[in-house]
Amino acid sequence: MDYLDWVQWPAMLVTVMAAWLIGSQQPSRRVAGFIGFIVSNILWVIWGYHTHAYALIVLQFCLCAMNLRGFKKNAGAATEQ
Repeated sequence: MDYLDWVQWPAMLVTVMAAWLIGSQQPSRRVAGFIGFIVSNILWVIWGYHTHAYALIVLQFCLCAMNLRGFKKNAGAATEQ
């Protein structure tokens, strides 16, 4: 079995953990959630490239843009505390 096939599992775990953190009321945890989502975007792109899932890759770039926006909005709130 190809090792890159296993990238989907850490990507899924990081995505779930990031979603959990995004739901926090503490801005610093939300920032950590957005960082987690960005890491998961990278992992999904790696796996998508390996499996030739090009729609998934495009989706991850779109989601990453939204995650960067969320990170920027919440990073400011986290530093104000």
